[in-house]
Amino acid sequence: MTYNPEERSRMACEYFRQGYNCAQSVLLAFQDVTGLTAVQSATFASGFGGGMGRLREVCGAVSGMTFIAGALSPFTDPSDKEAKKDCYTLVQEFAEAFRKENGSIVCRELLGLRLARKDSPVPEARTGQYYSSRPCERLVGCAAEIVARKLNDNQPSI
Repeated sequence: MTYNPEERSRMACEYFRQGYNCAQSVLLAFQDVTGLTAVQSATFASGFGGGMGRLREVCGAVSGMTFIAGALSPFTDPSDKEAKKDCYTLVQEFAEAFRKENGSIVCRELLGLRLARKDSPVPEARTGQYYSSRPCERLVGCAAEIVARKLNDNQPSI
């Protein structure tokens, strides 16, 4: 199967426009890959928006990619060091590709925030102003493209 990066990006952006957070949007765009339902995807990724609950730490889109890495290259036996290494390698590849394209994987840096503190836990209203003033939708789309490209690059091994 071939994964169309532009289509996956469009799907992730559409989920984001529906009100899902960054992590949920990326994870939802790859339900067919992870085997998770929409409810499971939205549930598991719900706390990772806003750089983990609006703490402005690791970007939610990167967290979404990390969930997918776990599905693609899982380790369930804590003594399986090779599987753990493979999973962490994929996480680092996703993060590095995102950093290369966007300059950072940290939410506050991507948003241009200078304060190294948490934001209010109250999410901002999703208005036209919200979407036009933030890079979040673009970052969600970028993350989905990175995952799709990686899936295409590694077809035989995944």
